Amino acid sequence: MHVIEIQEHARKLRDAHGDQAIAEAAQRAHALEQQGDAEQAETWRRIEAALREMQGPHVS
Repeated sequence: MHVIEIQEHARKLRDAHGDQAIAEAAQRAHALEQQGDAEQAETWRRIEAALREMQGPHVS
């Protein structure tokens, strides 16, 4: 999946799940890993990373 597609999926997931989007992406990736679908799991890990980038840095 191309970077633009990853970012589009990340935006849609954030719109649908709000603050829980990162957790949702991580859960999907984990479930796919457990099912042995490494390729799809990697896609979800990339979506998770894109969501983290959208979130920006945390201030302590």
